[in-house]
Amino acid sequence: MSSLPMYASESAKAASASESRYRITVPIAPARNARVIALDTRAASVARRISDGPWANARFYTCEAAPDRGPADEFLLYRLDGVPAALDDMLRDTDVVVIMATDDSGGTRAAAIGSACSARAITTAGVVLGDGFEADDAVAALRPHARVLLLSADESDAFELLRALRV
Repeated sequence: MSSLPMYASESAKAASASESRYRITVPIAPARNARVIALDTRAASVARRISDGPWANARFYTCEAAPDRGPADEFLLYRLDGVPAALDDMLRDTDVVVIMATDDSGGTRAAAIGSACSARAITTAGVVLGDGFEADDAVAALRPHARVLLLSADESDAFELLRALRV
């Protein structure tokens, strides 16, 4: 017989010692192959700082405009160690892509990456860091593709978003 009063809430019952046998006591294992893409120089600095976090399967990239190569949506991706990466290869077996920006310089690239993710049904999140309206075009480019769009002046919010996405 329970020692809880008859009027105990469901929450109180769930927190009781007799119900503790049903609690999950191990951390939830990350189930995502995440890719974090920094679109500009300041975003790349943030990505480098947070890349040492407790990430299981996350890989971090920078994205640069392709010099002397046709349309503005052509770009080059690099892992943080400088190794080039092709977008198609990077997106293979990827569950979530987080696109980071601090200004408008990568707006066209954000739209191209977001569109590629949408075509592959890859969850996309956008993190726009900065004060004011330095990245209005980046926000507009990400909005149609990002299920989560975080605008913040605090780079620790980017870290927390990655943690919430279990990357």
